[in-house]
Amino acid sequence: MSEIYLTREGRKSLIVEFEKLQNRKPKIQEEIARAREHGDLKENAEYHAAKETLTNLMRRIAEIDSKLSRSKIIEDLDIDPDKVFIGVTIQLQDEDGDDYNYSVVDLEEADPLSNKISVQSPLVQGLLGHKAGETVEVDLPSGKTKFKILKISR
Repeated sequence: MSEIYLTREGRKSLIVEFEKLQNRKPKIQEEIARAREHGDLKENAEYHAAKETLTNLMRRIAEIDSKLSRSKIIEDLDIDPDKVFIGVTIQLQDEDGDDYNYSVVDLEEADPLSNKISVQSPLVQGLLGHKAGETVEVDLPSGKTKFKILKISR
């Protein structure tokens, strides 16, 4: 499995979710035991719902555990701070003069509403390795668009 790159904040958030899910697991197991006492399991909707909830919970716990074991902290990486790579914040200007600020993160932490975009997004893929001051033509789903990289910070 491949490595994933998280900010310290993103890793901490996953750990908190992992712990909450682990704490919830015994409660769901109790629900299953109570539902089992109601008799015929074939027609016991409460039992089947609790089993499905437990299955989903266990799947998410395993997913988070896998991500945490494969994660690298972006802030600990030796990344050229003068180029667009994961872990930087970029300030861009498009052809119309509109400015944009984005933090480049792994897919796990991407949240466009918080201006955190995935390193795998078409925009970032087109900007990777470029420096501040450069104008780059990026192939977006809506067509080719030029962006000037105004600033890169870490």
